[in-house]
Amino acid sequence: MSDTAESESLDKRAILKLVLELGPLVLFFFTNNRFEILTATAVFMVAATVALVLMWLVFRRVAVMPLVSTVVVLLFGGLTLWFSDELFIKLKPTIVNVLFGSVLMAAFLFRKPILKFVLDAVFEIDDEGWRILTLRWALFFFFLALLNEAVWRFFSTDFWVAFKVWGVMPITMVFALSQMGLIKRHWVGD
Repeated sequence: MSDTAESESLDKRAILKLVLELGPLVLFFFTNNRFEILTATAVFMVAATVALVLMWLVFRRVAVMPLVSTVVVLLFGGLTLWFSDELFIKLKPTIVNVLFGSVLMAAFLFRKPILKFVLDAVFEIDDEGWRILTLRWALFFFFLALLNEAVWRFFSTDFWVAFKVWGVMPITMVFALSQMGLIKRHWVGD
């Protein structure tokens, strides 16, 4: 396969991965706008499960974050539907973000570069870079947990759903891009 064809194949796989990771959230948003939160939660649960299965079928592996997120979506979505109480689905992002932040903080404190294993195929940086990046992402996940708590407690459900799609994603992208300076400073790759 030529370098151009291989690059196009990788680009298509990256786009498909992004669609599979973001698709359930986008469906959640549009279903909530058209119907209501309980219907949107059910659609979210089905879409997240389908996306996970498709990830496995296409890539023959599932990344940790989508797997954990889907398990929590199913658990808290199930509680939301069982009790007809939107509180459970609103707590899901807080719990997932605290979980990821805690794992990363523990990795940082015990000097275990867990992000290195998750992102190694993407970045080749030195151990100090991984350590700093791990701390920053841990703190960022805790920030997202606090932000989710503030938004669902002080704003309407519709605003909270919209914020999950149109607020959290851009904030996360800006944060990720803001780490490029650190990555460049600690780069050891070719």
